[in-house]
Amino acid sequence: MARVRRALLARRCGHGGTLDPPASGVLLVAVGRATRLLRYVLDLEKHYRAEVVFGRSTSTLDDTGELVAEVAMDGLTAEAVQAAATAFVGTIAQVPPMVSAVKIGGRRLYQLAREGVEVERPPREVRIERLALAPTADPLVYALDLECSSGTYVRSLAADLGEALGGVAHLRGLRRIAIGPFEAAAAVPLAEVGPGDLRPALEIVAHLRPLQLTDELLAAVAVGKALDRRAVGAVGDGPFALTDGAGALVAVYESQGPERLKPSVVLVAPQAAGN
Repeated sequence: MARVRRALLARRCGHGGTLDPPASGVLLVAVGRATRLLRYVLDLEKHYRAEVVFGRSTSTLDDTGELVAEVAMDGLTAEAVQAAATAFVGTIAQVPPMVSAVKIGGRRLYQLAREGVEVERPPREVRIERLALAPTADPLVYALDLECSSGTYVRSLAADLGEALGGVAHLRGLRRIAIGPFEAAAAVPLAEVGPGDLRPALEIVAHLRPLQLTDELLAAVAVGKALDRRAVGAVGDGPFALTDGAGALVAVYESQGPERLKPSVVLVAPQAAGN
């Protein structure tokens, strides 16, 4: 993130979800007060592409690790692979691999793994929305296309697929191509990013219910006051993305009982609201 801060000329910078090394792809970044909005993208569905290599397992569950086992899987068929994949669709429990970016005791698991330390990791519940595996020119390599909940360990999924097919497997070329509506096609490469690439804060919460404020309500929001639901036309549970007359995001509010909304993130300053 230090490199991103320098590129964006930002004192405060945050990201919406880590990428395990050596994965690539979409990483959501926010600066300044907008970093407080990242909580609203952490649970967005993720879309990944990679390759699953059957017949070989590695120490890191991907192609950066040392080979630890080989199993002959020459009779593998596309039908058998997809049938195994179908069994993983839905809610499943996964144990975080030691090579993941999960923190245990304040340290990343992959940092502990580099030191030869292995710790107990409680299983986590994740959801696989779609899992497709297509054959490639290599009969033991399949292209993976995955849509899943936040926190899914794709390397573990590849290893589990190998085991389900009576062998072993590892992952290679993992790339996150989307986080919710944020797609790789619209992303800016890290080497090219600059201040001019920053987008309006509203875009990061575009999936929330929008509400436009009057000038009077804008002044109340700027000092963190709760709002009457009827005054802003709030319907449903929220959270709600509150905007000013120009369509700029000024705050995110959440429900506080059946009649009121409470501030969760306020971006507008009182003096700005009073202008």
